[in-house]
Amino acid sequence: MSEPRESVDNACNAVYDALRYLGDASYAILPANVAHELGDLKKKFLSNVSSLIEKDIEWIDARVAGGDRLREEWKRACNRDRSEQAESL
Repeated sequence: MSEPRESVDNACNAVYDALRYLGDASYAILPANVAHELGDLKKKFLSNVSSLIEKDIEWIDARVAGGDRLREEWKRACNRDRSEQAESL
């Protein structure tokens, strides 16, 4: 049973190696300083995207917490209204 798994692993490794080679070649064709600057630019861009995603996650967490607070306020107001209606009867 391990033979099919090994052949899949070998195929995946071959694909990864080919993609790695293409990635390396895409930087190798550039002058060294341009390749390094392009790499730095891509890293900065991805870092900013990562920061944006983290901020969005924080915003979602805050909105969910705010929704929980508002839901509790609505429950208290509804229960208070019901209590007042029951007392007036």
